[in-house]
Amino acid sequence: MQQTSSADRAATPIPRLPTARGPVTVPRPVPDAAVRLFLFHHAGGSHRLYLGWEREFPADWELCLVDAPGRGRLLGRPLIGTCDRLVDYFLGELEPWMDRPFAFFGHSMGALVAYELTRRLVEEERPLPLWAGLSSRGAPRERAATASRGRHEWTDAELRDWLRSVGGTPDKVLDSARLWKAFGPVFRNDFALVDTWRPVPDSEPLPVPLAAFGGTEDDLVERARLAAWAGHTQRFSGPHLHSGGHFYLQRHRRAIARRITEAVTVPPRTPSAAGARS
Repeated sequence: MQQTSSADRAATPIPRLPTARGPVTVPRPVPDAAVRLFLFHHAGGSHRLYLGWEREFPADWELCLVDAPGRGRLLGRPLIGTCDRLVDYFLGELEPWMDRPFAFFGHSMGALVAYELTRRLVEEERPLPLWAGLSSRGAPRERAATASRGRHEWTDAELRDWLRSVGGTPDKVLDSARLWKAFGPVFRNDFALVDTWRPVPDSEPLPVPLAAFGGTEDDLVERARLAAWAGHTQRFSGPHLHSGGHFYLQRHRRAIARRITEAVTVPPRTPSAAGARS
């Protein structure tokens, strides 16, 4: 039997256990990561949307799965019902994680959060993401004065039927009175956040590259609304379309990860960066 030397054992990478701090879950911690990718979930969702994604990215990338309060690891925290307040919360909680090159990717409500967070970082002259990916979310537009009721104002029956038609929510949550009692308020909170959000008038195009992603059969977000993100950035890519509906990304994470990896240009490492917090 071949013996393994102590030198060989020392050179063998030791698998690092997942870690979590505040709203951030890191399934594969990477000491001195070259880049951190923050992933923001959809309305009613949690970081679990992105479990397993770390396997699709380079070994020196650290994925940070972000939970809004009131779900996931932050289940006991009060829900935050407006986009501005949620962005305020993330600005404070994520700042210590932005000590190295980073990028954003958000799905549906998470895309809105990623966009608004980027806009606020620009506004406050803070470090900026290298890139932001916006999935299944149309570009900002003025809401008609005669717009219909927000989804947070629908009856339980209307909301559950709509969620079932869109996909992405387990049937057991929609069919169980007990589970709906727990998750229904989260959906209503998040839809209120999305449906009452208004864009800042006359915002300048962002200096951060944006890319739009979507599903070819998504009835909620038309291709034209994805393409309209081009007016909100100085560098636009997309729309990058994949087969499927609003939750197309559940079947295409490898292709999406490849696109993200190709799009994010990581700056060369410097001695000062090598000494940053891991």
